[in-house]
Amino acid sequence: MYQLTTHACFDSAHFLSGYEGKCSNIHGHRWKLEVTVQNETLEQTGQMRGMIVDFGQLKDDIKKIADEFDHSFIIEEGTLKEKTVEALREEEFRMIFVHFRPTAENFAKYFYDRVKENGYDVKLVKVYETPNNMAAYGE
Repeated sequence: MYQLTTHACFDSAHFLSGYEGKCSNIHGHRWKLEVTVQNETLEQTGQMRGMIVDFGQLKDDIKKIADEFDHSFIIEEGTLKEKTVEALREEEFRMIFVHFRPTAENFAKYFYDRVKENGYDVKLVKVYETPNNMAAYGE
């Protein structure tokens, strides 16, 4: 099985509602998204001969997904009071609401699904919250 791996980074803030500890407070990360795609065969003809996919295209696609979250406040839907959300909107903060608790584990699955939707055969997605802490999702 042939595999390619690339990564992209983004900076964002989040908090874990209902968590008893420091992560219940708003805090930020320099998230690193590492994606491995695979294929049993390589392209046999044309410009792509000898490749699974074009590395440049894969990198661009991963960066595009990561950039959606860059410099944003990621919020699990329903975890902030509407008054708080209104105040943040009034201040023009960039907020992204997600349907899941914004943990590294949930993001690994989320990004796995997003990359797969782009037509890639995804082997593994790793999401680093810090250089030392990573969650992964793969099949």
